[in-house]
Order: sequence, then structure tokens, then C-alpha cells
Amino acid sequence: MPLGRCVTQSELRRLSIEEEIRQLENKKKRLIQEQKEQERKDRTNRLCKRMGLFEKLLPDTIPLTEEQFKTFLEQTVLTEHSRRILDGLTAQNAATAPAQGAGTAGRDNTQPAAKTAHPAQEGGADGSAVQG
Repeated sequence: MPLGRCVTQSELRRLSIEEEIRQLENKKKRLIQEQKEQERKDRTNRLCKRMGLFEKLLPDTIPLTEEQFKTFLEQTVLTEHSRRILDGLTAQNAATAPAQGAGTAGRDNTQPAAKTAHPAQEGGADGSAVQG
């Protein structure tokens, strides 16, 4: 028998449980990192697909500077007409979401948090007020 302190059964059990807790905490951290990485990949994939489609449908936007492109988007997307289309599409998504079930939504259909606003007065593509 080695010289030194004897370890009791309860101490061994406690040490074993503490080690298991450390392993589980590390596994949790690793899984969180993997989830964040997958979310970044999904977002990058979504952005590439959507901008690819955008440039395919509107190739004249390709040579625009960043500022010109931003102005183009602001003046076309922030119209009442665009708002009605988007509201209709998001309403369709909301209506079909319960039917899909909690875990059956496709990865490409991940919904970002709603950040759209309804401005009090919206401008048309030429900067004039839009008739509702």
C-alpha cells in the first residue's frame, strides 16, 4: 500500500462526477461553436444565392458602386408596393410554419429575426411619395 492519504469511495465518486461535468461542459462549448459555425455557413450560402439571383435578374446593377447599389435598394425595396409583397410572403410563411412542425423546416428556409419597419411615409423609386 503506497504511503499517503487513502481516498474514500465517496471522494472517488465525487472526483468522477466532477470530471464528467468538465467533459460535458467542454462538449457543450464545442457544440455551441459548431452551431455558430453552421449558422455562419448557412447565412453565407443564403447571401450568395440571393445576390446571385439578384444579379442574374438585374445585371445592370453589377457595375454600380456600393453607394449607388445601396441607393438603388433603398429606393426600390422601401416602397409601399414592396412592403405589401413582403407582408404577403411572410404571412404565407407564418401560415405554413405550424404545418411543417418544429424540426422539419429546411436549412435554407431559416428565418432571420424580423427587422423590417413600416415607415410612416415612404418614397417611390423617384423619391416622390407613393400613392397607397
